[in-house]
Amino acid sequence: MTYQEIRRDAAVNVYIAQADASMKALGFTEHSFSHVTRVAELAGQILQQLGYPERTVELAKIAGYLHDIGNVVNRVNHSQSGAVMAFRILDRMNFPPEEIAAIVTAIGNHDEGTGVPVNAVSAALFLADKSDVRRSRVRQKADIALDIHDRVNYSVTDSRLRVDVEQKIVELELTVDTQVSSVMEYFEIFMKRMQLCRNAARTLGLTFKLAINGQILL
Repeated sequence: MTYQEIRRDAAVNVYIAQADASMKALGFTEHSFSHVTRVAELAGQILQQLGYPERTVELAKIAGYLHDIGNVVNRVNHSQSGAVMAFRILDRMNFPPEEIAAIVTAIGNHDEGTGVPVNAVSAALFLADKSDVRRSRVRQKADIALDIHDRVNYSVTDSRLRVDVEQKIVELELTVDTQVSSVMEYFEIFMKRMQLCRNAARTLGLTFKLAINGQILL
């Protein structure tokens, strides 16, 4: 079973769509197919660049695609509920237990409130997920002055996660429109995420760096 087959699964796509509908009702940024596809492919790209086996790369992509389905249950503890849902889905598809374990572990550890990057797949998922900060995820552009999360996301006009294999560095490069939101506001809401990105990078044998508008800040 492959990442592309998971993407074509009707039940999986219903869960993703309904999870995003719940997030929209709660006023959160986009968590639908654009987000999960971006996260899936970036998580796989990270491990591929680092020379991990192709099947491990595929598992990272699958974990990325499924990582937010728990939002269909509730935003609170969505990583744990998503991991349980993923277990049922993957077991139905006859995935080997060791592959289910890798994917479920990554999903269950992707939230910055409770997650720990305990292995390569979970570390790659964490880096890919937390680097997806961008203007196009904001739904209510008229209200950005009232919501710091929307304002910070909307201020990011470009976001790239770059792996330098030779230097053993993973760098998140952001272009921020400081007329919309200050760099300080970014740190106000995302500092814990950046600290955990540092831990995720370490799990992969890398050093994490954050550059905003060309200046390295972490």
